[in-house]
Amino acid sequence: MKVIFVVCDGLGDRPIKQLKNLTPLEAAKTPNLDKLAKNGINGLLHTIDHGIRPGSDVSHLSLFGYDTKIHYKGRGMYEALGLGMKMNKGDIAFRCNLATVKSDLTILDRRAGRIESCEPFIKELNGALINGVRFAVKAGVMHRAAIVMSGYNLSYKVSDADPHEVNTKVKKVMPLDNSKEAQFTADVLNRFIEFAHIKLKQNPLNKERSKKKLSEANYLLLRGAGYVEEVQSFFDKYKLSACCIAGAPLYKGIAKALGMDIIDIKGATGTLQTDLEAKFTAAKTALKRYDFVFVHIKATDSCGEDGNFTEKKKFIEKIDKAIKTISNLDDALIVVTADHSSPCALKAHSADPVPIVMSGEGVRVDGVIKFGERACANGGLSHIVGLNVMPEIMNLLGKTQLYGD
Repeated sequence: MKVIFVVCDGLGDRPIKQLKNLTPLEAAKTPNLDKLAKNGINGLLHTIDHGIRPGSDVSHLSLFGYDTKIHYKGRGMYEALGLGMKMNKGDIAFRCNLATVKSDLTILDRRAGRIESCEPFIKELNGALINGVRFAVKAGVMHRAAIVMSGYNLSYKVSDADPHEVNTKVKKVMPLDNSKEAQFTADVLNRFIEFAHIKLKQNPLNKERSKKKLSEANYLLLRGAGYVEEVQSFFDKYKLSACCIAGAPLYKGIAKALGMDIIDIKGATGTLQTDLEAKFTAAKTALKRYDFVFVHIKATDSCGEDGNFTEKKKFIEKIDKAIKTISNLDDALIVVTADHSSPCALKAHSADPVPIVMSGEGVRVDGVIKFGERACANGGLSHIVGLNVMPEIMNLLGKTQLYGD
């Protein structure tokens, strides 16, 4: 068998009163996901561990079997790699949002009204030079971008400028250790952020947005400092050739860092408008060349962070309709799960476990007949953590090494 590994970002949720105390996944009509659950083995998954509220970056590393205590060096690197930015040894990368702040730097909107693209806003910032440090800036999906600092004596041991909350003031970047490099990096970053704020306020597009009563994209919220570190490739670790199908840069970046090939799909945007049918069709085709196909779906997380449970339910139903393309394959192990929960009530990630199903030949089918948070709790996988997922997949493929004699 080969593997199609589907991660629906932020899929997990909590019971919602307006949905008769069901989660969006439980309330959605999901005949194809339910079929996988009925024909598979199910469980609940803590991607890092019980009680830990994980980010998407560490969640995915854990799902692929990489211990984040050893291998995680900040999210910025993955964002930059996913956007095709070059990173050399010593460079420091950040992810960032274009945001809306008041004159006193109080954050009004961390996503600037979820603008369609930040490209026309940030093009003046690309190439900025401050104290001998060059800044490369590249647009990602909607309000997101990545930044790479290139120069000497830089450190990733600096704090976020993003407080991760609205109605609070932005933070100054601070060194996280006593090194001269961390102090220098923090000083240069603060100067760059101030420079960017001035340039963004002067951008004619923001003046137009102000006239239309739209959120201005007038501030860069930087976070997730990271640097390049080589890790054992996915192929060397598992002897499985692997590829990635995703719209958002972070997931492409993680896949690149692990040596997976990236398959770019027209219409794969990482938004609610992403072409799910094209993704799953491409995944089915990719099985001809690859042993392991990673498919990432982003918009379930965006709906959760917006608190839009109605849209989240609808989008889950779109996923279910599209996943029919791969649900009847005889020669593949289909794994469907999430990287974390994004409850609509919280508008943020939570530590709640997520459902997981593994369906394919040789699987010990349990009694679960519906794919959902509470139904999967009764499955044969029971409660597992992220680092258990790949060993269980390798076991089902018959590729696990013998322990002992």
